[in-house]
Amino acid sequence: MSRRMKVWALVVLNTVLFARPSSAADAPDVLKDLTAVIALQGQPCGQVVTAVRQGENDYIASCQDGSRYRVFVNSQGRVVVQKL
Repeated sequence: MSRRMKVWALVVLNTVLFARPSSAADAPDVLKDLTAVIALQGQPCGQVVTAVRQGENDYIASCQDGSRYRVFVNSQGRVVVQKL
């Protein structure tokens, strides 16, 4: 993945995590941002339909195709998307 895409994914995820204090489950913008982050990491999803905040910089996202991902920022400040 190019450096530009990694930086963009980090910017999007930080916006998701810090811009809104509401929960991910009732924030459509958060779902759209998580969809974008997952797509930028090259993972199949389609669209995120639900998300649960696990902690600071840490979400569990469920996609319309049934896939589930953990999206978080690791200790090096990189966005990580793990298939569950």
